[in-house]
Amino acid sequence: MTHSADRARHPAFPMKRTCPFSPPEEYAKLRASEPVSRATLKVNGKPAWLVTTYEHVKQVLGDSRVSSNLKLPGYPHQFHIPEEMLRSVRLMLLSMDPPDHTAQRRMLIPEFTARRIKALRPRIQEIVDERIDAMLAAGGPVDLVTALALSVPSLVICELLGVPYEDHAQFEEWSAVMMNHDAAPEEYGAAVQALDGYLDALVTSKEERPGDDLISRFIEKNRVEQVADHTDVVTMARLMLVGGHETTANMIALGVLALLEHPGQLDAVRADPDLLPRAVEELLRFFSISDSGAARVALEDIEVGGTVIRAGEGILPLNNSANHDESVFPDPDTLNIHREEARSHLAFGYGIHQCIGANLARVELEVVYGTLFRRIPGLRLAAPLEELRFKDDAMVYGVYELPVTW
Repeated sequence: MTHSADRARHPAFPMKRTCPFSPPEEYAKLRASEPVSRATLKVNGKPAWLVTTYEHVKQVLGDSRVSSNLKLPGYPHQFHIPEEMLRSVRLMLLSMDPPDHTAQRRMLIPEFTARRIKALRPRIQEIVDERIDAMLAAGGPVDLVTALALSVPSLVICELLGVPYEDHAQFEEWSAVMMNHDAAPEEYGAAVQALDGYLDALVTSKEERPGDDLISRFIEKNRVEQVADHTDVVTMARLMLVGGHETTANMIALGVLALLEHPGQLDAVRADPDLLPRAVEELLRFFSISDSGAARVALEDIEVGGTVIRAGEGILPLNNSANHDESVFPDPDTLNIHREEARSHLAFGYGIHQCIGANLARVELEVVYGTLFRRIPGLRLAAPLEELRFKDDAMVYGVYELPVTW
C-alpha cells in the first residue's frame, strides 16, 4: 500500500493532447504504471491526485467519502479564483454535497426526464433546421461553430430557462472567460459577477412575474420546498445556462469534425440513421470534453488502487483517461460508431453528480448530426485540420472555429 508522502514525481496538470483526436499521451502511461498518481496543478502549484483508470474513476465518483465542495482546503482548483470570491461564493449544484445537493437536484430532475426531453425534440428539430436554412442561404464557407454549434444549444437552453436569446452574445462571452484555465483572477471574477448580475435581475423578474420556463417553475416549487434562497436560484441558473450550451456546442463541432475526418464512419451513419444514437455515445466517449470537471477532495482517508489518499487531499478523476481505458474499450483511440460498450462511458460523470442534462445533450447531438449530414451531403472542411485551433486552454475541450463549405 502506498501513501501520499511516498511519491516524488509530480507531473504538471493539465497535460495537452498531442493529437486533437486522442487524450494526452501520458494518460496511457499512467494507467499502465501508476493509475493513481500525484501531480502539480499548473494554475497554482498545489498538489492533487490524478485517477486514470475506468474502475478507479468510477470508485472515486461513487464514494460518499469524497466531496465536491470547492471551498474546502485541498480542493484542486483549476482556475485563478480570487481568494475573496472563493470565501463568499455560493456553491452551485455541482459543488454541493448531500443533503443540499439532494434537495435541489430532486426539484430539477422532472425538467430533464427522457419523457420531457422527447417532448422538446420537435422544437429542437425546428431550431436546427432554421440554422441550417440560414447556412444554406448564406453559402459556404462558414464557421460551423458560430453558424450552428453554438447557436443551437444556446437557443435551446435559453428557451428552456426563459432567458432572452438576444442576450446570448454577452453571456457566451462571459462563459468563455469562466471556462478558460488561463484567465487572470480579476478577469474570471469580473465574468462571474457580470453574469450573476444579469441573472439576478432575471430571477427577480420571474419571482414577480413567473413564466412557463424552468427557472419560474423552480421558483414556484421552492416556495413550498424552501430548499434555496434567491442567490441559490441565481447560482443554479448560471450553472444551467453555462453548462447547457458550452458542453453541447463543443461536442457538436468536434463530432462534425471527427465524422468528416473519418468518412467510413460517416458513410455508415448516412446508410443507417438508426446508428445515430450509438454514434453519439461513441463521440462522447471518444472526446470526453470535460476531462477533469469532476474535481473532488477526500473527507477522510480512502484507498484507491492500493494508494491511500489522505483526508483533505484533492483528487482529479480523469474521465478522458477512463474512457480510453483499454480494459473496458478495446482499441480506445479508434473512433468506432459500432462499439457496443460505448454507452458505458463516463463523459457525463458518474454517481450523484452525473450530468442532469445528459438526455437533452444526447437529443441535441442526434438531431444536429442527423440533420446536418442529410441536408448538406457535400459538407467538407474549408481549412486543413492542422490549421484549426483547439481549446487546450479551456475547462471544456473543443475547437475555436470550424470552417466548412459544400
